[in-house]
Amino acid sequence: MAASGYGKQSAPGQAPRSQDDFAHLPVREAYIAAYIDRLPDGAAVDIKTLAKQMPAYGQQAVATALNKLSAVGHLRRFRETLGEGRTQWVSRTHFSRTPRDDAWWERFLSGDTATDATPAPVAMPASPRPLHSPAYSALIALGRACPQLALSAAECADLEDLAAQWLERGVTPADFVRILTTGLPKVIHSPGAFTRKRLIAKVPPEPLHSVRPEAPPSRRVMECTGCGLPGRPEALSGGLCRACHGEPPTADRTVPVGEDVHALVSRLRLLARTRQPMAPR
Repeated sequence: MAASGYGKQSAPGQAPRSQDDFAHLPVREAYIAAYIDRLPDGAAVDIKTLAKQMPAYGQQAVATALNKLSAVGHLRRFRETLGEGRTQWVSRTHFSRTPRDDAWWERFLSGDTATDATPAPVAMPASPRPLHSPAYSALIALGRACPQLALSAAECADLEDLAAQWLERGVTPADFVRILTTGLPKVIHSPGAFTRKRLIAKVPPEPLHSVRPEAPPSRRVMECTGCGLPGRPEALSGGLCRACHGEPPTADRTVPVGEDVHALVSRLRLLARTRQPMAPR
């Protein structure tokens, strides 16, 4: 097992195990994938540890196999904090026996842990529909609280939209009744017309829209399966950087084309902070 907080993590929403889970892979990759799949969460899955457990394959072979498993979507490596308010960064290998594409792993990185599996619909007993809307019921309550404002069914239906505006603006049914029945004249000749006038005249203001708090900074970043370099998901196709993909370097790597230099510096600072001696992954 890896040190606490490190090691293998099973991805959500995987299909049940079957003998054909890794039939699409070459023999070496299929063997290593099946071995990792059966390890418990928290197990060390770094290159050295896997090579020790599988004498048939050396460290170089294991490293190459892990890169290929990453490229076809079976695993990604993330660097993340141990929890809310924690500053220690750990490296975890998230493994899925069901291969995922880059878009799925990017959603998972952002915190979307919804599974791909669609649960079978469960028949639920039909619950009785309410006879009236909350606004309609609030209008009925006026007559119960004050007989002078007893409304007919037609009047309640006619005033329902106006009453709904009150409830949508945060007024509770109890406050609705209290406000509309306070300070009434001794004689009300037309409860419907009187209530309409009062609903319009005393409608409360719309609530202020609260400012949405800024999203907290991400506590998880993807890193290249091959070399461990952190980067944006779109820059790590198949979980691998350009170099680990075997692509030739660009003519000028000091100022990447189309990339914000400030963003690059931020990532390098993150790398410097998180590049510290870590337990096996």
